[in-house]
Amino acid sequence: MDGTRWLNGDELAAWLANSAIMISLPAALDARMQREAQLTFFEYMVLSVLSEQPERTMQMSALAARTAASLSRLSHVVGRLEKRELLARKRIPGSGRRTAATLTEAGYDVVVAAAPGHVAAVREYLIDDLGPQELAALRRIGAAVDAAIKRGQPDAGAAASPPVDGAVDGRSPTIHPASQPPADTLIVTPREPAGQEPDQP
Repeated sequence: MDGTRWLNGDELAAWLANSAIMISLPAALDARMQREAQLTFFEYMVLSVLSEQPERTMQMSALAARTAASLSRLSHVVGRLEKRELLARKRIPGSGRRTAATLTEAGYDVVVAAAPGHVAAVREYLIDDLGPQELAALRRIGAAVDAAIKRGQPDAGAAASPPVDGAVDGRSPTIHPASQPPADTLIVTPREPAGQEPDQP
């Protein structure tokens, strides 16, 4: 015996079902996002995360961690979005060569316009076919898998939070209060128009 803990029948079936989700769900979301919003799913994720930040700005290394991307991949995607004037990069004063990405007004408008379609896709492909108990189980499973992944990372204490996303109802996204965890389904949260106080969650 080589000591390998091979999967039994039930474990293998669960893993194969999860593998199908990991492969097919991102592909379906990406295809729909490109068709409806002319963005890849990863581009939408980058714009959505920036929309939730103070001044819609985030250091590139932090943005890479937040979106679970390498700096090289993120830099390539940010460069593509820069050409479309959806975001801009700038050096951070006094930090050497570190740079930050800032969501432009055009980028903000794009992510706000794309969010309803994204929410509809998330509902169609995942949420609406699950009952309350299944959703609760999905949350527990997601948390357990996330914790296991972070335990296996060299600097687990610095592991990134899940990406932020938010649902838009025609108004603009807002920053999550510091006392609340960010949403983890990539759906932009609404903000009251200027001059009005946001509703308390």
